[in-house]
Amino acid sequence: VQLQASGGGLVQAGGSLRVSCSASGIFFSITNMGWYRQAPGKQRELVATITSGGTTNYADSVKGRFAISRDNAENTVTLQMNSLKPEDTAVYYCATVAFGHTWTSLLDVGYWGRGTLVTVSS
Repeated sequence: VQLQASGGGLVQAGGSLRVSCSASGIFFSITNMGWYRQAPGKQRELVATITSGGTTNYADSVKGRFAISRDNAENTVTLQMNSLKPEDTAVYYCATVAFGHTWTSLLDVGYWGRGTLVTVSS
């Protein structure tokens, strides 16, 4: 299984970035996907999730600013981040939820991708 994230970078506050994750080795179309992030000195937190059927869910801190989507034909999941704030600075990780689990804790994650750094300057 490989989850390859890309698209991080440096952006000014108020700007936008898109991070994507390409998956292989899984039955992507039936796998619930999500994005976590970890800021320096903080715990890893769940940012957004999308079910195999396309239902989305967001952390309160990003609602209305971030949008998660998936392309089952390309085995990719994307996180569009708008109106970025300095507090959005973190390493962003895509992940799958373990079969039969829900996004309750880090222990429910099936596979992790390598992170991609997003830095928002003030």
